[in-house]
Amino acid sequence: MAGKLRLIRGQSRQHLRRSGGQVRHKSGVHATLAGVVLAFTVPLRASYEHGHSPLWHLEHSLHPWVASAILPLFAFANAGVSFAGMSRQSLLQPLPLGIAVGLFLGKQIGVVDFPWVAIKLRLARLPTGVGWREFYGMAVLCGIGFTMSLFIVSLALEGGGKMLMTYARLGVLLGSLLSAVSGYFFLHRSLKTGVLRRSLLQKCVSG
Repeated sequence: MAGKLRLIRGQSRQHLRRSGGQVRHKSGVHATLAGVVLAFTVPLRASYEHGHSPLWHLEHSLHPWVASAILPLFAFANAGVSFAGMSRQSLLQPLPLGIAVGLFLGKQIGVVDFPWVAIKLRLARLPTGVGWREFYGMAVLCGIGFTMSLFIVSLALEGGGKMLMTYARLGVLLGSLLSAVSGYFFLHRSLKTGVLRRSLLQKCVSG
């Protein structure tokens, strides 16, 4: 009986959120503000049989869609990049090439060098089960600088012309894409034989 009541309450909340979305659309309230208000209606205390709260269940069910599809599409749509009139030579212009190299190599140098110095000075240490190969793979992924990079570009090149801004945004996209693809394949390869992989396997065997 209690399980049925929880299911009914969950369905009622879903209908309420759908109705609230329609009301928000008709009223002209910004979607961000409506999302914050709706988030307050999601219960935080555990009420399901497996011990997780509706908030936990909602967060984990939406995370793959948000991280893999919604957020990248949202960021790309708001980047304001127009590929009209672009060619292969556009990628070799100094501005996009410099930004792409800065994101791809600069982030690696900064993210790896400072922790390396801190570890050598015994001010810090690597997380348990993580080697330098895995740490370097994470540093490569740090080159995915999208939202903040575009914001800095818009401030730095304000008044510089539409073409200059387009070149800069193209460099951000190129550097982020290169970092994402390189980081994925590097970590995919290193985790097969790396320290973290062996540590996880040992935990599975001993557990």
